[in-house]
Amino acid sequence: MNNANKPKTIRFGIVGAGKAGALYARALGQIPQANLVAVCDTDLLHAQQLAWQFNATPYSKIQDLIRQTDAIILTVPTALHHSLGMFCLQNSLHLLVGSPLAADMDEARELIRTARSKELVLQVGRADRFNPALLKAAPFIKNPQFLTFSRLGPYDSRMAHLSVVLDKMIHDLDLLLTLVQSPVASIDATGLSVFSNQDDVANVRLRFENGAVADLTASRVSFERTRRMQVFQHNAFIQVDFTNARVKIYKKDKPAFSSMQDIEVLYPAVEKQPAVQAELAHFIHCIHTSRTPAPGGERGFRALDLALKITERMHRFDIPKTTRLHTPKPLQMVSDAARAAQIVWDETLGQMKREK
Repeated sequence: MNNANKPKTIRFGIVGAGKAGALYARALGQIPQANLVAVCDTDLLHAQQLAWQFNATPYSKIQDLIRQTDAIILTVPTALHHSLGMFCLQNSLHLLVGSPLAADMDEARELIRTARSKELVLQVGRADRFNPALLKAAPFIKNPQFLTFSRLGPYDSRMAHLSVVLDKMIHDLDLLLTLVQSPVASIDATGLSVFSNQDDVANVRLRFENGAVADLTASRVSFERTRRMQVFQHNAFIQVDFTNARVKIYKKDKPAFSSMQDIEVLYPAVEKQPAVQAELAHFIHCIHTSRTPAPGGERGFRALDLALKITERMHRFDIPKTTRLHTPKPLQMVSDAARAAQIVWDETLGQMKREK
């Protein structure tokens, strides 16, 4: 390939020098069309520690990245996704933003509108979409009728500001909405706070208009990491282990089923490759071709919308946690009068008994 046809190298900046930022920095180092030039963090020492590992320049202010980068990877708390994301887009920088896309639907809409109006690529962090086990299993999944998702992991205080639905389950919701092409008909959801002030464990059942049903469990109070999906459909059962990149498929081998011997078991070979690297390669390809990414703004919008509806459903009957509930004035007056009448009545009865 001559230099004229060679894809342009994309200059990247990472904003947020934490665990996720370091993961993306390592993955960028494995992609020829990517060049990490800057790392930004409000804690300059953290920015320096990460930047110097990859010959990048550290900064403490995002404004310093504008002129030397083409794209930004945003790995900061969700509350900052909108403000920092808008700053990047308004300065004509392509954006890969960590999950969830934003803190609420209005913020998400504005990010999507801005990216579209400026013809920029907006991609939501969804590495599981590029997990090699899922990519291998995808061709076998056809019209699923029942699905289960389990996503368990240890507690991370950095995510304590988010419900486990927005922290972990949202990734499975994104996959689910891709596999089941039908509107959600009903939501049953239960959540429990264990270590944080948010839900740390959640169990959800979703029913779709086409009859499909999905059960999802997410937990961040487990000692072991588990990410699994099971898909039940006509004539087949598919298991996907995201953590160990394994796929197991059970298929009915004969038209007439009489015993377990009529089942064909397949173990498709999965080429183990870093999902984050594939995610970044997709982002770069979309920048070069002006395509909308698979886990783009619109799809990130749908997953966020469903995650927020689930969270609202879990807490629809919550009572405000205050030491004393506020009572409206008219009701308070009635209540006081009733107590006064009760006292008078009790004293009258007591006086009558004494007179006897």
